[in-house]
Amino acid sequence: MASAFNKIHLIRSVDLFTLKLFLTVVEEGQVGRAAARENIAASAATKRIQDLEEIVGGQLFERNPRGVVPTAAGLVLARYVTQIFGTLEDIRRDFGEFTEGVRGTIRVCSTGGIISLYIAREIAEFARSFPLVDIDLRESLNLEVISTLCVGETDVAIFVATPGSPGKDLDTVDYRTDRLMAVVSRGHPLEDREHVKVTELLEHNLIAIMPSTNLMGHVRQAAQRAGVEFNPKYNVNSVYAATALVRVNQGVTIQPENMLSAADLDYVRTVPLDEPWAKRHLVVGTRKGRALSVAARNFVAQLTSRPG
Repeated sequence: MASAFNKIHLIRSVDLFTLKLFLTVVEEGQVGRAAARENIAASAATKRIQDLEEIVGGQLFERNPRGVVPTAAGLVLARYVTQIFGTLEDIRRDFGEFTEGVRGTIRVCSTGGIISLYIAREIAEFARSFPLVDIDLRESLNLEVISTLCVGETDVAIFVATPGSPGKDLDTVDYRTDRLMAVVSRGHPLEDREHVKVTELLEHNLIAIMPSTNLMGHVRQAAQRAGVEFNPKYNVNSVYAATALVRVNQGVTIQPENMLSAADLDYVRTVPLDEPWAKRHLVVGTRKGRALSVAARNFVAQLTSRPG
């Protein structure tokens, strides 16, 4: 075609309906079916596609026995037009929230420990401020939390940042820092120590919490480096079960600080864990380049507005 691409000409000449029709032709593979879907005559649809090709200065479709397929230029245009309509949907949703009140659903994922320590209270506070917003909360292991965000199953994730965690497709903001502690029973030989190493805990019937967690991975590596056998006395699925066993003097465990209740402290003591990974950096993650809803932006703002 003789004409060359001109951005200003494109903006002035192409209406949104023509762009929507173009995407429908790409999806259907036939102009006739696309015209029927968009409630327009097939001849009018063909004319609109021809006019669009003239404006962009290139052929957008090639014919085959079953209909049409997009050319390389057509695929490029389809990608950009899809982004345009995605942005328009974001605008519609956001302005709808401004005019009708912030509403919608936020998909949130975090670990059980972070939910217990922090996110449960954050959700309760957020619900009071935004009663029309539903939070779809999911609990997973740390790496799985990150994975749900990477594949688009989650809008907002709160997780422990670790070296080597997937991150190129994510935006993260600091949330909090906390520390891992050894938990021992009252009267235990380690209770008065200023700090303790993992290898020392392994000598006192370690109670492991979910062997596949990031924490237990660190413990295994520390044992391996020291040439010490990793052989927990018990394997349980929650810090609450582990604490119950410590309370009755069945071993020692590791968990984040502030997990113990006032009742627990009548029976157990905490000792700072002396390991480079004991200080945890918790972050709030979102998908890079993905626009958040007004509701999700408000939730992230709440999470990140207070000191860690």
